Amino acid sequence: MTVTTDVVRVAAAAYPVDRLPDWEAYADKLSRWVAEAAGQGAQLLVFPEYAALELIGLLPPALHHDILGMRPALQALLPDFLALHTRLAREHGVALVAGSVPVAREEGYVNRAYVFGPDGTFGHQDKRRMTRFEAEEWAISPGEGAQVFAVGGLRFGVAICYDSEFPDFSRRLAEGGAELLVVPSFTGTPAGYTRVRVGSMARALENQCYALHAPLLADASWTYAVETAVGKAALYAPADRGLPDSGILAESDWGVPGWLVRDLDLALTRRVRIEGDVLNWRDRDAIADPDAPADLKSFPAGERPLPA
Repeated sequence: MTVTTDVVRVAAAAYPVDRLPDWEAYADKLSRWVAEAAGQGAQLLVFPEYAALELIGLLPPALHHDILGMRPALQALLPDFLALHTRLAREHGVALVAGSVPVAREEGYVNRAYVFGPDGTFGHQDKRRMTRFEAEEWAISPGEGAQVFAVGGLRFGVAICYDSEFPDFSRRLAEGGAELLVVPSFTGTPAGYTRVRVGSMARALENQCYALHAPLLADASWTYAVETAVGKAALYAPADRGLPDSGILAESDWGVPGWLVRDLDLALTRRVRIEGDVLNWRDRDAIADPDAPADLKSFPAGERPLPA
């Protein structure tokens, strides 16, 4: 795979959960999806958060609604999952951010997104902050570390869903060299999708970089784990010179499965960091005491009565 210095073609999947009969059906589906995006020239392909939970359909029916029981059962499928993505990345010469999956560690389970290079080697990024659903029902633990992945001339980091709603982690990725934030998400309501959307746009603004949002889609009453998922794929940028006033470079239709494939012109965001109308990236440390708590100023109560 060849990635030029300035222009990279990326693809975000609005990926639908299907109830598949066997492993071969899953492998065929994933192979078709990867071939489609690669056929459009995409060099980096991003699948959504928990897209791998489609594999729950291959487990015994008694586990389909057993949130805790399905976690260890999924581990048996992990070697084949990794081998499939390794093969597809190598076969098509692309980088892949796989749909995240609960992975067992000594101290519990993490929500892990594996990232595969065009040569088939892979690393991972664990989700750092857990939603209430993950912490209270799934017993998923926060992961550790912040990884920036380099593919040719592109450096990117992965902020999984809820992680995009906080500035510190994405800033750490950007300071590690990431010029693209990849945001795989699983949101069960439009409000949840909006939170991730707004968070991703804010991260693109403050770091003056791109953010690529890949949402899970599901209407799967057969499993409580991913029963409902909504959204649309999108590509965000800082609203500044040479980039859209809305901060939205592209987006797909709501709830429609498919790839959003677009070119990133890294020269634009690099220039904005230097000579934009505002310089958020330069000014991120402009405050002398950024970690100090705000001072409290109390005013005396007024005498004006409240309206009846």
